[in-house]
Amino acid sequence: MAKEGAGGGPDWNGLLKWSLAHGGDGTTPSRALSEEDRKWFMEAMQANTVDVVGRMKEIAQVMKTPDDVLQSHGVTTENIEDMLDELQEHVESIDMANDLHSIGGLDPLLGYLKNSHAGIRAKAAEVVSTVVQNNPKSQQLVMESNGLEPLLTNFRSDPSMNARTKALGAISSLIRNNQPGLAAFRLGNGYAALKDALGSDDARLQRKALHLTQYLLDNKADRNVAVELGLPNLMLHLASSDDSGVREAALGGLLQLARDRTSAAGNTLPNQDKLKDILRSRIEGISAMDADDLQAAREERQLVDSLWKECYDEPSSLRDKGLVVLPGEDAPQQPPPDVAGKMFEPPLRAFAAPRPALREDSDSGSGKKDPPLLLGP
Repeated sequence: MAKEGAGGGPDWNGLLKWSLAHGGDGTTPSRALSEEDRKWFMEAMQANTVDVVGRMKEIAQVMKTPDDVLQSHGVTTENIEDMLDELQEHVESIDMANDLHSIGGLDPLLGYLKNSHAGIRAKAAEVVSTVVQNNPKSQQLVMESNGLEPLLTNFRSDPSMNARTKALGAISSLIRNNQPGLAAFRLGNGYAALKDALGSDDARLQRKALHLTQYLLDNKADRNVAVELGLPNLMLHLASSDDSGVREAALGGLLQLARDRTSAAGNTLPNQDKLKDILRSRIEGISAMDADDLQAAREERQLVDSLWKECYDEPSSLRDKGLVVLPGEDAPQQPPPDVAGKMFEPPLRAFAAPRPALREDSDSGSGKKDPPLLLGP
């Protein structure tokens, strides 16, 4: 009979003692195992082994099950959200992300983007974002399954601000380095939705919209569209936001426009007088910060100084005050930090660190819950 720990699970302390006693440190000769020891060892190891593909198939089956059937089996909306959290952890592995389609899980996941519960729509978008991030194969599969359409719909008009924000995050991951995705974003009136997001009063949505805008500004055609729609004026307004992340992203976008050396460069930046007033205001605000706030505002300090230098061909007064590079800090790189790039940093995927119990953009509670009881055969 297999030996169990105090909680009824694998006896890991016993396993460690067993491995050391049987030469596990490599310094003592091994000895033959008894049948009982061999059986206990195998059961202890198997008890902690998760069949990820098998579990993903179970989740896919649940996602395919009609809502009324799930409800009749006691599966709640919270259970579904927890299940999607689990699925997101599995698809951090790029291989598992690509397997999601082959096991029949991608289409029902995209179907959840149209679910009547805002929490499920938001969680589904979060999983889609993980699936396609830095993953051309899954980007193509989602595009072929028309996954961009419900994401754009939710981004434009979802009554839940959290679902809108999550949809935008998934769109950003889907169209990055994906020309068909970019083309579909343009045709799907994505720029109008982006303009609405920049004009919203939700800081999280504004930050994500600014990050995507900054990425799009790298392309001349998209930059011209952004200028025609007046996005630089919105960025200028957001450079005075009370939210530091919004300010940094807006300043980063304005710096990109200031560095534009194309023939139309003179028309890309908004009102220069207003820009100078905003930069002066930010210099005053930074100059009045205490030591802790100055440390936290490192990127903003560098962006303000670089934007002033780019626009007016002279260092800002922050440099004269010694506030661009504080004692102990490394000199800023050229160009300054890529604020928008943070949004698109590749996940470690298979080697990702465990997720914290509480995430900034989550509507759920902080505790990690057991996966929902799945339907029987």
